[in-house]
Amino acid sequence: MSSVNPGPALDCAGRLLDLSSPRVMGVLNVTPDSFSDGGTLYEDAALSRDRLLQRASAMVEAGVDILDIGGESTRPGAARVSLQEELDRVIPAVELLAAEFDVVLSVDTSSAEVITAAAAAGMGLINDVRSLTRPGALAAAAATGLPVCLMHMRQEPDVMQKAPHYQDVVADVLEWLQQRVDACVAAGIDRARLLVDPGFGFGKNLQHNLVLLNRLEALHALGLPLLVGMSRKTMISAALGGRDTSQRLPGGLALHAIAVFKGAHIVRVHDVAETVDAVRIAAAVRDATHHD
Repeated sequence: MSSVNPGPALDCAGRLLDLSSPRVMGVLNVTPDSFSDGGTLYEDAALSRDRLLQRASAMVEAGVDILDIGGESTRPGAARVSLQEELDRVIPAVELLAAEFDVVLSVDTSSAEVITAAAAAGMGLINDVRSLTRPGALAAAAATGLPVCLMHMRQEPDVMQKAPHYQDVVADVLEWLQQRVDACVAAGIDRARLLVDPGFGFGKNLQHNLVLLNRLEALHALGLPLLVGMSRKTMISAALGGRDTSQRLPGGLALHAIAVFKGAHIVRVHDVAETVDAVRIAAAVRDATHHD
């Protein structure tokens, strides 16, 4: 098992994120159509401040290290939302959570305007499934001075699961991420601010996902902290012969424990309390190399 020394803690808008041990990122979808929990934070067609605070508070009490706020669903087949709609969902949530909790806030967005506004509102980490490929996103991210997570995705969410094909999924993902890292550095983003995510379930079939996890150590060749997210995803149901979203927690815990054992620095999940325990156990076993 190989890993990456992530170096000093990441400065996430003044909140430090120490990656010397694995961290848990909790998903807060402020969308009405998220594949797993869409609509549960809404009341009378509007985002509920109280429900958002209740969900975030429960995650913080359970030991979450990062709250990841998303205003545009990226589930397979998802339709795009307008820029104004994304801003209207995300920015009030960031402002509210930044004022209430001493925890790193990341925003799951690909839009330059949302990156800029969210940074001003208190975001500490940019989490972009499109790796800053939308117009203006590179420049906007560079201007914030914030860390950025670059994720691999083939095509857009509405078509990404239509017969995805790779020559070698690990080599192809590694090469593509390296290209995006190079583009970020060329745009003035310090390499020490970058993280990478192989994008499980994004333009990949079950076998692609399983091979990626089996060979996750290969991504350490980039020399960057590694974020993974497999929580409640279809790959769990496919591997187990059918599980609906509410039945995928055990499979997700196993997947994220494996990822931590293979050197993942951050796992992005919906079920924080259970995952915190699984991650701690996996890390304890991984790091137990000596005995008295």
